[in-house]
Amino acid sequence: MKLKHVAGLVLVAMTLTGCSTVKGWFAGKDAEAKKALEPAELVKFEPTLKVSKIWSASVGKGEGRIGLRQAPMVVDGRVYAAAVEGGVHALDLQTGKEVWEYKPAKEKKKPKLRLSGGPGVGEGLVVVGTLDGQVIALDASNGTEKWKSRVPGEVIAAPAIAQGLVFVRSNDGRTTALDAATGEQRWFNAQELPSLTVRGNAPVVAGPGVLFIGNDDGTLSALSMQDGRPLWEQSVGTPEGRTELERMADIDGAPVLEGNTLYVSSFKNETMAIEGPTGRPLWSRDHGGGGGVAVTSGNVVVTDGKGTVYGLDKTSGSAMWSQQALARRSVTGAAVQGDYAVVGDYKGYLHWLRLSDGELSARAKSGGDALLAAPVVADGIAVVQNVDGKLTAFRLAQ
Repeated sequence: MKLKHVAGLVLVAMTLTGCSTVKGWFAGKDAEAKKALEPAELVKFEPTLKVSKIWSASVGKGEGRIGLRQAPMVVDGRVYAAAVEGGVHALDLQTGKEVWEYKPAKEKKKPKLRLSGGPGVGEGLVVVGTLDGQVIALDASNGTEKWKSRVPGEVIAAPAIAQGLVFVRSNDGRTTALDAATGEQRWFNAQELPSLTVRGNAPVVAGPGVLFIGNDDGTLSALSMQDGRPLWEQSVGTPEGRTELERMADIDGAPVLEGNTLYVSSFKNETMAIEGPTGRPLWSRDHGGGGGVAVTSGNVVVTDGKGTVYGLDKTSGSAMWSQQALARRSVTGAAVQGDYAVVGDYKGYLHWLRLSDGELSARAKSGGDALLAAPVVADGIAVVQNVDGKLTAFRLAQ
């Protein structure tokens, strides 16, 4: 009876006001719902900071929609960057001038190698992985190939290099240690994967004799650098929820090690400070996301999946400020440039936020393509790589 009564009311309403009006009710609601999901329009503001673009360069065909978050690495005044198709490039940080270029040789009856992980740099090597599990080590001074090795899964995170070893995280949950001189396998550690994970892997972070691994189940692991033996494991984002989608808690942004403290954030919007030697939590807050963390003398800066940027107190984790003007713009993780946090978005814009209060201070465009990886800052210069394989460098004006 109740269903008939409701149906009758709708019929009367249609008779009195016309079908188009009823359709309009639902169309209006649909339009409002659609608008609520759209990326926020950029608000105009009076810039309080001057930013200058100092150079740009292409390193080849970028990642497109693969979701690799390819990012450059800057070491000793050089920018090292890889593209899916285009090889590995070393450029001068100040000018963008190319120092050397490496392109994998095409083997007969085999597809081109697609360089997927961003480069790892250290101990005179530049190491990069591929989508078919190859690992290539180059001489950092001139780009000459030194060795090739192989791991079981695709490599979509930058390798780490320390104490004569190369540490590679592959997409099957395995961390492999390779001899830095020969590429021979020394050990591996396998982590069981959840049924559903976010596309991406956190780069391995090397500490004093210890490796820190962000896992797809929301845990952070510490492994012995010499033999891969597990030392401790700490849950950062608990995989809770009724569905596999709700339970995704991946740690895909690189943890930051400062002194004895690790700062790490998970896809589950949890950020934690952890005592490195023991794995003991120092504080935990429900602000954060998969883009990783940026750490200053007083702040930890994180972005969440909705595009909100937070400044957390470094000592307690309490939220000092939040900036919501970039909602739903697929905001990258943050980097720190001077007294500002800088993030990118899906339209190629960079946004500088004042560290003291989170206020928008400047905006610049790196190009028309999306930025997925957080900017990299070195010697006062911010470098970003977009999904089309374009590098752009910015300096804060004096």
